[in-house]
Amino acid sequence: MLKRIGRRISITLQVFSKGRTAFWELRQIPQITPEEVSEAKEFFPMEKFFIFGHARSGTTLLTRLVRLHPEVHCNYQAHFFTRPPMLSGMAVEKRFEDWLAHPSNRWNRGRDLTPVVLRAMCDFILERDARIEGKTIVGDKSPNVLVKEKAVRELYTIYPDARLIFIIRDGRDTLISHRFQRFIDGSPEYISRADRQIMKAFARDSKIFFNGGRSIFTENAIRRMAQSWALNVSETDRLACKLYGERYHTLRFEDILGQPYETISKVWRFLGVDSTGLGELVAAEIGSNPDAEWQQNKAGDLVVDLKKGKHGSWRNLFTQRDKKIFKEIAGETLIAWGYEKDLDW
Repeated sequence: MLKRIGRRISITLQVFSKGRTAFWELRQIPQITPEEVSEAKEFFPMEKFFIFGHARSGTTLLTRLVRLHPEVHCNYQAHFFTRPPMLSGMAVEKRFEDWLAHPSNRWNRGRDLTPVVLRAMCDFILERDARIEGKTIVGDKSPNVLVKEKAVRELYTIYPDARLIFIIRDGRDTLISHRFQRFIDGSPEYISRADRQIMKAFARDSKIFFNGGRSIFTENAIRRMAQSWALNVSETDRLACKLYGERYHTLRFEDILGQPYETISKVWRFLGVDSTGLGELVAAEIGSNPDAEWQQNKAGDLVVDLKKGKHGSWRNLFTQRDKKIFKEIAGETLIAWGYEKDLDW
């Protein structure tokens, strides 16, 4: 009786706080076994890779380059493991375990079928696209900023055999790029009143922003964004190194800009394919910037003075306050990734 009363009280509180009820207990998706991975590969044999990175860190450019290879296909933002509810959300309720692991279910071999089912869904989606393109290696690029290092653990649960690529960009430029992307794309409900005022002021006269007289960030915004970048970069890398070892590869966005062919060749070698004879394709692709053209057409005067996809934009747009806050929160992370030697910048 007491348990029943407690349950009713819990449901009532959920209705008042969330406007809905959660009738099903949640659970942890079990790790796929090596035997299940081997079986999955018999049906879906293509090698899989996943590209993670903080938002506005060059994941799109990396995708455009990596799929130039005649054997490699990569598409955009399935968010299997990087945006809630994620792939696991399709079976995270306890009732799915009751179904897929039930003793009367003679198909499950005495084990919860959930990771096998989720793997099969993901494999089919990826390989269906790759087969159309005539490719034999397939991957997805999805920024993991929303869930950070949790994306690595989610991926490892279903794809311990995959390869993971993590792209990093100078956090100061990342924040600048993300800020303007939010100004351009953001719906009114996602942009604060203070941010709208900054956006209008920048569009009206950007000079005061470029000479350090006014920041494009509110103090709360740059603190939140710097914390998010530093945590994502550090924790994603830490966990990926631990779980994936040699099946994990990192690169910097700035290295793609400076040495595009050499940098993408390392990625192709990591994926197990030869890069010989692809230099001209890479040079032609790196010379185009469709994202910048789209942004210019959509935003007009708001971004006319910005050099899209270039290194060092922060030097023109960070105020002294911005620098101080970023050093305090993420300065050591910049040093760790070779963007600065010390905090004297």
